[in-house]
Amino acid sequence: MFRLNRAERFIKSASKLPSSVLNKLAKCLLLLENNPKHPSLRTHKVKNAIGTFHGDVFEAYIDNQYRLTWEYGNQQGMIVLRNCGNHDDCLNDP
Repeated sequence: MFRLNRAERFIKSASKLPSSVLNKLAKCLLLLENNPKHPSLRTHKVKNAIGTFHGDVFEAYIDNQYRLTWEYGNQQGMIVLRNCGNHDDCLNDP
C-alpha cells in the first residue's frame, strides 16, 4: 500500500473539478493507493516529463476526459500527486 502526498497544485486543481468528477477522483485515488498499476487506472509514463524527485511522471485516468499525474516520492511507498484536470490542461503541466 502506498501513502499519497498531495502537492499544492494538485489540491488547487482538484478543487476546480466538477462535482460529478469528485467521486471518480476518490475511487481513482483508492486504486492508486493500493496498486498504481491497476488496469482501470491505465497508468503510463508522461513522455518528456521529469518529476520533482528526478524520476518519471505518470498519468492515470480519472475517466475518459479527466486525468491525474503523479510520481514516486523521495521515500519508499510514497506517491506524490502532482496535477489533475481535463486531459489537455493536466498534461500541459504534468
